Amino acid sequence: MPWSVFRAVSGARMLTTGPWEARGVPARVRPSRPEDGAELRQIERLAGQRFREVGLAEVADDEPPSLEVLAEYARAGRGWVAVDENDEPVGYVVVDVVDDQAHIEQVSVHPDHQGAGVGRTLIERVAAWGAETGRAALTLTTFADVAWNGPLYEHLGFSVVTEEEIGPELRAVREVEAAHGLDPARRVCMRLDLPGPAPR
Repeated sequence: MPWSVFRAVSGARMLTTGPWEARGVPARVRPSRPEDGAELRQIERLAGQRFREVGLAEVADDEPPSLEVLAEYARAGRGWVAVDENDEPVGYVVVDVVDDQAHIEQVSVHPDHQGAGVGRTLIERVAAWGAETGRAALTLTTFADVAWNGPLYEHLGFSVVTEEEIGPELRAVREVEAAHGLDPARRVCMRLDLPGPAPR
């Protein structure tokens, strides 16, 4: 259904127009399916290669989620795929519930489709799901100093969460990342507040 989110942060605006079509490209968003897994893993591998440009080869080399994990997200209704006119996946997002908020665990877009609004449309679909399920916010963790990470999310309306604002489950996510080799000094937690229920 059509649904809009407006959130101004330092002049940034996030807008969803529905029905989940990426502006400027022939892509739409649908729920992920268990059988999408192999294509989603390939999208993440290809998208991750860009991290080599900023000295993060270990991120580029990291294995995507397994087929079973991706199938679990699909069966739980917490995965969405951007597809082209032939229903071929060009990007995807999977979501966890962390501190009772909608937490973006992973969002990846095929390099051939980056910069055309696909990632933004996927995030907007998650925002709609978050609002529909009564979540107060979206959260994510990302690199603060990588142009297509922290600065991009800030442009979409996310703001950095202070240490005092980080909930116990989100803190645990960050600790797992650090144990996996991600430098916590370069990582930030971010949040996008969602609108409350519409007045009757």
